[in-house]
Amino acid sequence: MLQDFPKSYWRDVEVKTLKPLNEDVRTEVVVVGAGIVGVLAALQLVEQGKQVVLVEAARFATGTTGYTTAKVSAQHGVVYTELVKSLGEDKARLYYEANMDALRFLEEQVDTLNIDCDLERQHAYMYSLSSSSSAKLLEKEEEAYEQLGIDGGDATDEVNGLLPYDVKKATVMRDQLQLHPVKYLQGLMDRFLELGGTLYEMTRVTGIEYGTPNRLDTITGHTIEAHDVVVATHFPFNDFKGLYFAKMEVERSYVVSAEVDMFPEGMFISVDKPSRSLRHVKLDNGKKMAMFGGENHLTGHKEETLACYEKLGEFGTRHFGTETFTHHWSAQDLITLDKVPYIGRMTNDTPHVFVATGFSKWGMSQGIVAARLIADLVTNQPNRYEDLYDPTRSKWKLADAARFIKTNADVAKELVKGKLKPTDKQVDELGIDEGAIVKHNGEHVAAYRDPDGHVSMVGSACTHMGCTVNWNQAERSWDCPCHGSRFKPNGEVIEGPAVKSLPPKS
Repeated sequence: MLQDFPKSYWRDVEVKTLKPLNEDVRTEVVVVGAGIVGVLAALQLVEQGKQVVLVEAARFATGTTGYTTAKVSAQHGVVYTELVKSLGEDKARLYYEANMDALRFLEEQVDTLNIDCDLERQHAYMYSLSSSSSAKLLEKEEEAYEQLGIDGGDATDEVNGLLPYDVKKATVMRDQLQLHPVKYLQGLMDRFLELGGTLYEMTRVTGIEYGTPNRLDTITGHTIEAHDVVVATHFPFNDFKGLYFAKMEVERSYVVSAEVDMFPEGMFISVDKPSRSLRHVKLDNGKKMAMFGGENHLTGHKEETLACYEKLGEFGTRHFGTETFTHHWSAQDLITLDKVPYIGRMTNDTPHVFVATGFSKWGMSQGIVAARLIADLVTNQPNRYEDLYDPTRSKWKLADAARFIKTNADVAKELVKGKLKPTDKQVDELGIDEGAIVKHNGEHVAAYRDPDGHVSMVGSACTHMGCTVNWNQAERSWDCPCHGSRFKPNGEVIEGPAVKSLPPKS
């Protein structure tokens, strides 16, 4: 049903390639990470006359922004009820306004820069299929909408007229957006380079020495010195500063896509479990590309990851008659303790180091919020959302403290479990396209036999904090169950917080 190896629909677009860092450089601002936050922040800063260097660990547009569902919305699941309760009405309204400001900015920017990125307005719907408890969640959310002045409310009859299956309850937020994220990113990058910005690809930052200026080490062996540093690497590569590894959970979610003749207008997400996320893209041939997402789980915690794609495919076939799927891909999501991202100064003692992370699955709108806020902080401009997103906020609610304790207890459990987990599998027992922790020369190693029969063997301890990695068959990667670092079969880092490869074994 699916291709052998995952590929994002968004990555079918050809993008420019640029050179790695090949010399020591000094600049006013260095932005680490060329996703939506990094590229947009870099552009905003260069537009204001700053000298900006942007560095990307892999190829441009191959990170999280290229693997999203690309819904740009202030509807972030059933969140406003929770925010009113945990933060109060004023801050919950501020959260909504921040994201709606991001949508308006996006529309104006795309028009001004003439970026062809398939941007269009769509209503955003949440729905419940049958559960009375999830239907009540939507009823409570509608009350929060009314309380906060959000344009939306009950849409049960409306959604029953749109979807090919019955829903018990549905809620709408009007006039949200969807786009092609890689086309948008390419448009921003073109403008950034046109204005004199510099991008280095294949340049992973491996460490930072804080000071005036700050000094960044890279995998190329060259350094970057900068007065201001923006860490936009999804999971901060310098996460020990501020203990960010202890303040977020890491999840993976999955998407499959298929061409269909008919698909309803709108963006949809269910509040039932397992959740289902739906959207479409209009194609030149008159058809639509339907995208079905969901099946989220903690990274490195699920053994049968291929089943996630299969279940989404079955959903598309059952309800929309899809038979052939064109693409399938997955993405990583970081969820903060209070569901509000960490955007701003990384710690109080590093006023010129900024971070943006923890978008809780909604990185398109929140990424725009982050880029604009950080650009204002770097240039000492006031921003009304600074306090809301402040990464150093310390007034935890009881629920935040409980989540902190659970998250770190789970990490401790995984750390111990990985060390004690027995394995009797030998290298020669690996099948074609199979990975496993095996016994080799008296130690446990992470081994994978590729389709040509070649075996790669690397250390099984994550280079971030030493947790034992698990094999992800769907993505052909080694995934850390503690903080979500991911590695290629040869040990190379795919995404952090790890910055060092798994060491080779022979």
